[in-house]
Amino acid sequence: MRRNRISAFVLARPPAPTGAGGRLLPTRDLAAAWILVVLIAVPAWVLTIGQARGMGVEPGTMGMALPLFLLLWVTMMSAMMLPSMAPVAITWVRGIGRQSSGWTRTARTVEFVGGYLLVWTAFGVLAYAALAFTGGLVDDHPTAGRWIGSIAFLLAGLYQLGPLKHVCLRHCRDPLSHLVRYAGFRRPARDLRVGVHHGAYCVGCCAGLMVVFVPLGVMNVAAMAGLALVIFVEKLWSRGPLLTTVVGVAFLVLAVLAPFQDWMLPGLQGSMPSMGGM
Repeated sequence: MRRNRISAFVLARPPAPTGAGGRLLPTRDLAAAWILVVLIAVPAWVLTIGQARGMGVEPGTMGMALPLFLLLWVTMMSAMMLPSMAPVAITWVRGIGRQSSGWTRTARTVEFVGGYLLVWTAFGVLAYAALAFTGGLVDDHPTAGRWIGSIAFLLAGLYQLGPLKHVCLRHCRDPLSHLVRYAGFRRPARDLRVGVHHGAYCVGCCAGLMVVFVPLGVMNVAAMAGLALVIFVEKLWSRGPLLTTVVGVAFLVLAVLAPFQDWMLPGLQGSMPSMGGM
C-alpha cells in the first residue's frame, strides 16, 4: 500500500528534466494544454454573449425545452468555470505526462474536461427545474417575484457561509491530495472519472452562486461575468475564503433589500408589477 501511495505521488508531481533528452512534459506541451482551455472558454463566452443579446433577460427558462437549455447551460459553464478549473486540469496532465505522448495528453485533457462538464450538465437539469418552477410561479403570481428573489439571495448567502461550501472550496484550492488518489484509478476512462470527481467538488463549491441566476436571470451576461470573476478569485487568490465570506454577507443584505428594490431582480420582472403600480 505504501509503495502504491508513493508511486501515485510521483505520478502526480510535475515531471522533472531528464538531461539531454529534455523535459518529460515540454513547455510547448504545457502551453498546448492552456491553449486548449482557452480555445474552449473564449468561443463559449462569444456564443453565450451572442445568445444573450438575442434572448434578453426573462423569468424562468425563457420557454426553452430541456435539451436546448442544457446546451446553453453547458456553454455558459464552459465560459464561467474553465478558467478557474484550468490549473487543476493542467496539474493532472503534467502528472500523467511521463506516461503519455503529446497527442495522448491532449486526448486526456479533453476527457478530463468532458467529465467535468458532465457533472455541470447534470446540475443543469436541477437548474432547469428550479427556473421552470420559479418562472411559472411568477407568471401566476407576479408579486411573488420579490419574495422568490429574496429567498434565492438568502439561500445563496447561507450556502456561501456554510460548511459544505468551505469543504468543497478547500478541495478546489488545494486539489493535490485528491490528484494523488486519482492516480490510483484504473483505466479505462480514468481521466473522465477524475474530471467527474473534480466537477462534483466544483459544483459543491459554486452551487450557492448559481442560485442567484434565479433573481438575476440565467442570460444576464453581467451576472455571469461577475460570478465567473468571484469563482476565479475564490479558488486562486490567497485570500479567496475571505471573499467567500464577503460575498455571502452581501447576498444576505440583498435578501433583505430585494422585496423593496425591483432593479435587483431583472430575472423575475417579466410580469412583475413595479412598486409604483401597487
